[in-house]
Amino acid sequence: MQFSFFTVLVAVLSSTVTAVPFPIKSDTLNCRDTPSTSGKIVHTYGKSADIKITCQTYGTDVSGNNIWDKTKEGCYVSDYYVKTGVDGFLPNVPKCPGTTPPAKIPGPRVDDYKYKSSCGGVDPWNYYKCQCTSFVAQRLNERVGVKFHNQYKGYNWGNANTWDEAARKTGVKINGTPKPGCVAQTNAGRYGHVAYVSKVDGDYVIIEEYNYGGKERYGTRKVKKNLFNYIHLTSST
Repeated sequence: MQFSFFTVLVAVLSSTVTAVPFPIKSDTLNCRDTPSTSGKIVHTYGKSADIKITCQTYGTDVSGNNIWDKTKEGCYVSDYYVKTGVDGFLPNVPKCPGTTPPAKIPGPRVDDYKYKSSCGGVDPWNYYKCQCTSFVAQRLNERVGVKFHNQYKGYNWGNANTWDEAARKTGVKINGTPKPGCVAQTNAGRYGHVAYVSKVDGDYVIIEEYNYGGKERYGTRKVKKNLFNYIHLTSST
């Protein structure tokens, strides 16, 4: 096969587009193993460093910017700290494999549960359909962007009354501070209960849930926030 000078030139230019260096905005910049502020620091750039970006993806929001840059060192830095001259993705830099738009949190309060007409069987996340756990699993996957299931991070999350323990065992943040998109969890009752936090209103939270106010039915409630633990699963956990 023969290549023209033009073809070779285009190929060379294309291969070097993602290697264009960009300066950083801070004295130092940590490069992490995942596009998340909780990712392990594997490299640190100094003030005079130029970042060579190989691809871009979504990650933890940093001061309103949820784009992360993968560098030639194979780790990720927040795009917020890189002087790219562009608000958003760079036009000539590819998106990293698996990049999908961030989910909409918290989303509308609506009964969009997929399995309300086929209760009883097991859902794709290995929970029984129309139970509180199944509804929250759907919310986490579709709204929060977490690929959550009953064996998330290699641990059996089980019934709602063991989700708090599962979160602690797997390093998922759990506390008493609610945030839209997090999981409200309680050990009260035989199996406990989980719900999706739609809104925080002072000392109250508005939650969406299944199988609480009526058997295998959707509902919303405004309740005191101190009734629950709050599990903070994110697309980076």
